[in-house]
Amino acid sequence: MRILVVDDDQELRSLVGFALQRAGYLFQEAGEGATALAVFRREQPDLVILDVNLPGMSGFEICRQMRAESTVPILMLTVRASEEDEVRGLDLGADDYLTKPFSPRTLLARVRALLRRRGMEPGEGVLHETVLSSGELALDPEAQSVRAGDRLPARLTELEFRLMQYLLVNAGHALPAERLAQQVWGYRGVGDRQRLKQLVHRLRQKLEANPSEPRYLLTVANVGYKLDSGAGGAEGGGPA
Repeated sequence: MRILVVDDDQELRSLVGFALQRAGYLFQEAGEGATALAVFRREQPDLVILDVNLPGMSGFEICRQMRAESTVPILMLTVRASEEDEVRGLDLGADDYLTKPFSPRTLLARVRALLRRRGMEPGEGVLHETVLSSGELALDPEAQSVRAGDRLPARLTELEFRLMQYLLVNAGHALPAERLAQQVWGYRGVGDRQRLKQLVHRLRQKLEANPSEPRYLLTVANVGYKLDSGAGGAEGGGPA
């Protein structure tokens, strides 16, 4: 189940995304209106978490456009406990409102409640996803395993699974090492490149036929890593 997080605060997006992943959800992100609408239309997420105060196009306008195209649940975020803002958002089609700052536990409770109202959430526990696939790669959240091409599925540790999940959702995109560390370890993981390098090494051992010449999990010089879900060859990116 995919959740789109729209907020211009990169740190908040990462922390919210980390909480969602820990709960078993897949998440995608956007920092401004045009990108948010493009991702929304392309990926058709199951729920949107949308900040009111965004640069350029406001969250209210994004909500209006999303609601004109879809009945997807929308949870709006604001730093102001204003009844006027809440009423405006709900009138535009938002399903719920949450004031910053909030705890991850509160956010997840709101997400589960919205999904239950739509008959999309089976219960209070961790959500078990159907297999997520892209190209030759398939990730099974329930079995916590990954399969590459015709190879047998390989069981992943919790940390390997978090990294693989985020890479697969963003397949084809170069992702900064700092952002990947945040997805795996949360805020405290920021900047720990060595731990990330070791984790990538372990994941390649399970994913690649030849880990020393990776085909899928590529290093992007001066950036971080990229998952190529089908094309062969490491585009200038050998092992970490």
